[in-house]
Amino acid sequence: MDLQFVKVKNEHYVTTIELDHAPANTLSSSCINELRALFAVLADDDDTRAIIVTGAGRFFVAGADIKEFVSALGDEEKALAMAEAGQALCNEIEAMTKPVIAAINGPALGGGLELAMGCHFRIASETAILGLPELKLGLIPSFGGTQRLSKLTNKATALRLILTSKQLHASEAAEIGLVQMVVTSEELIQTAVTIAQSLIDGKSMTSISRAVECIMHGYDEPLNASLDRERKRFAELFLTADAKEGIQAFVEKRSPQFTHS
Repeated sequence: MDLQFVKVKNEHYVTTIELDHAPANTLSSSCINELRALFAVLADDDDTRAIIVTGAGRFFVAGADIKEFVSALGDEEKALAMAEAGQALCNEIEAMTKPVIAAINGPALGGGLELAMGCHFRIASETAILGLPELKLGLIPSFGGTQRLSKLTNKATALRLILTSKQLHASEAAEIGLVQMVVTSEELIQTAVTIAQSLIDGKSMTSISRAVECIMHGYDEPLNASLDRERKRFAELFLTADAKEGIQAFVEKRSPQFTHS
């Protein structure tokens, strides 16, 4: 796959996506399209069991490409298409049934924070700052920020942070649950890799994918609907080779040898 805006590395079934779009890794329309295509490929890649998203240089992602905003002034349809593409990217990341970790190495602002919120886990460098400053441009977050921020924190916090355009230091983001962990810049990527490995090592992708699906989809559903999905996915696993191997390995007191089937 020909990539212009990102670098990709795979080691031990963990794929790292590094946004490398100088000077600030902005999410231009072309960058968004490339990321969407890349995640579609990784969704079916047997060598990818977990994904890390980070940024090259000083920024994670500074936000959307403001130059494109200028070109959309007076053009509602163009603005709508930009929002739809950004939301689709974040929705597709969130819908991945492989764990996706945002390793936030620097400023994650506007669309950059919305991208991180689409991931399943967020680890931040202690030097990172996070915020949704769109109101200072006379706009609002449009890649899902008005919705995901309130779900990850609460409605009052989302209102405060979006309406004030406040930028949070990593430690403040951790205090409100926006990121799960804060580490030094030097530790960031290795910590993300270690966590990614802990999520997949010794486990079957047939069960990992169903667990992620149940958790992520169930969050927005009525309880009865999410419990129904949980029952069905649980029952499906009893038809898989990995469930048979996992149960037999437990009975025989040995480590399972999963084939992810």
